[in-house]
Amino acid sequence: MTSIPPHASTELDAAAASLTAESTESSLSADQYKRKMARRKEVQQQRLAERTVEKGLIIVHTGNGKGKTTAALGIVLRSLGHGYRVAIIQFIKGAWEPAEKAVFDRWAGQLDFHALGEGFTWETQDRDRDIAKATAAWEMALTYLRNPACRTILLDEVNIALKHGFLTVDQVLAGLAEKSPDTHVILTGRGAPPALIEQADLVTEMKLIKHPFREQGVKAQPGIEF
Repeated sequence: MTSIPPHASTELDAAAASLTAESTESSLSADQYKRKMARRKEVQQQRLAERTVEKGLIIVHTGNGKGKTTAALGIVLRSLGHGYRVAIIQFIKGAWEPAEKAVFDRWAGQLDFHALGEGFTWETQDRDRDIAKATAAWEMALTYLRNPACRTILLDEVNIALKHGFLTVDQVLAGLAEKSPDTHVILTGRGAPPALIEQADLVTEMKLIKHPFREQGVKAQPGIEF
């Protein structure tokens, strides 16, 4: 399938951003605002018409801010709503029962949920065991990456396993290369390595601005952290 000429896409994207920014000016009359929005709609329709490619995405959620797994679970929920088969493999969580697992049990048969970690590294305090658990979780992940029936796969906190050297970047990239062309894979966790970011189609960095644990001494709470 033919891809979009980069210059055409860039010009339309720039026009869309400019029109959106201009529309927020308080000095605009009602007629000026309407004309700018009409032009903005025209540009948006052109942008949408040019985007015709469909593919399974490699999605990375990283950064020090909160919300990486939460955002990924939103994609999981959306995939379930479309009737897709989904798999979740959690590389760090597992020592406790995450509330999302209880919710997703309602999609038994459509979603496979594996919490295979044993908690944070400062809790486990056993590097060899952490490596063994991460390796077992990765082997489980590979069974889904190689299964074309699985449309969305969440590798939760796999970036942490990479950061600590429990898995290698080459190992993960090789596994991603085996996925079906239509399969979306989401990899979460802070410290995503540059090679993974380079390979990914969509990368979001969660930036920490404020956190109640740090600024206010608020403990982890059900419904927010777990």
